[in-house]
Amino acid sequence: MKKTDYAVLLSLGALWGGSFLFMRMGAGAFGALPLAGLRAIGAALCFLPLLASRQRRAEWRAHWWPIAVVGLTNSALPFALFTFASRSLPAGLASIIDGITPMFAALVGWLWLGQRLDAWRSAGLVVGFAGVVWLAEGSLALGPGAGLALLAGVTATALYGYVVHYTHLRLAHVTPLVVTVGSHMVAALLLLPPTLLFWPAQTPPPQAWLAAAGLAVLCTALAYVLFFQVLARVGAARIMVIPYLIPAFGVLWGALLLGEPVSARMLGGCAVILLGTALTTGLIHARRKAPSLATGET
Repeated sequence: MKKTDYAVLLSLGALWGGSFLFMRMGAGAFGALPLAGLRAIGAALCFLPLLASRQRRAEWRAHWWPIAVVGLTNSALPFALFTFASRSLPAGLASIIDGITPMFAALVGWLWLGQRLDAWRSAGLVVGFAGVVWLAEGSLALGPGAGLALLAGVTATALYGYVVHYTHLRLAHVTPLVVTVGSHMVAALLLLPPTLLFWPAQTPPPQAWLAAAGLAVLCTALAYVLFFQVLARVGAARIMVIPYLIPAFGVLWGALLLGEPVSARMLGGCAVILLGTALTTGLIHARRKAPSLATGET
């Protein structure tokens, strides 16, 4: 990997970790559905020029239904659920919950597709979800809505785990950029009615608008363009570092920019979840078998 590739991976961790900062900043003023809608609509407008190619438009028309399912399960619903969660949960805690996505992907693969879970991956699921339970117990002290907010965040990550397999089964032969652009356009259409219906009576302050713009332009449109560029250069194996960077940056941005306290329980839960994720994705086991992971594909 080149230094620029490392820089892009760090940037992706910072951008997607920053999405929880922006959701926390804007959710109170806009409400969950309007902010999620602004994120999807803004990203779709940024993505629209990428469908200028006749070939990409043809792919979109040929596979619009599974792309629409991805738009619902990978964008519209998770955007709304995490934005709802961000009204009650600190940005750092919400980003840690996002870190369990690889574990849900393994669990869905086992339950739905019968994919084998060896002892290492099974242990990772147990360890990771134990970390979630530990965080859940601590989040109850945040207020009466924290438990429901945590459930919303976990549901969003479960949807992410599902869509990994759905995309592989139904859209593996479709250009990834077409899937991304098309699915965000679908999410924008799905979220437009509730965005208008639940639009806040009081005009949100400039800070909330900046947060919405950051979510749409930086954390969604720019992040996905960078993701596909670096994926083409370094491969899927090295991309797996990103789920470990998102919680770290989420906690960092929340502490630095919002003054959120970082408790021992939060750090401990984050460490346990990341350990479970490393076991579930095979990262720890792979390194034991192939110490040269940094210099070659697996």
